[in-house]
Amino acid sequence: MTQNDKIQLFENKHIRTAWDEEKEEWYFSVVDVIGVLTDSADPAAYWRKRKQRMKNEGNEIVTNCHSLKMVVTDRKNSKCNSPN
Repeated sequence: MTQNDKIQLFENKHIRTAWDEEKEEWYFSVVDVIGVLTDSADPAAYWRKRKQRMKNEGNEIVTNCHSLKMVVTDRKNSKCNSPN
């Protein structure tokens, strides 16, 4: 894991991050952030349901969320949602 691709801690919970040097932007795992903010037992299911509800409400932000590979705690790359 590089310095710009590491797991951050927030209230002792892991949040995966990635730094895009070209765009000079940080990316955070939406699922990890939802897990911290909601204490959900299954933050990925929470995010899927939230996206579905937002789409049904006509919210355009859902179309701007793309998946990208981020390092998971076992150091494998895994797709997760990014805010951009």
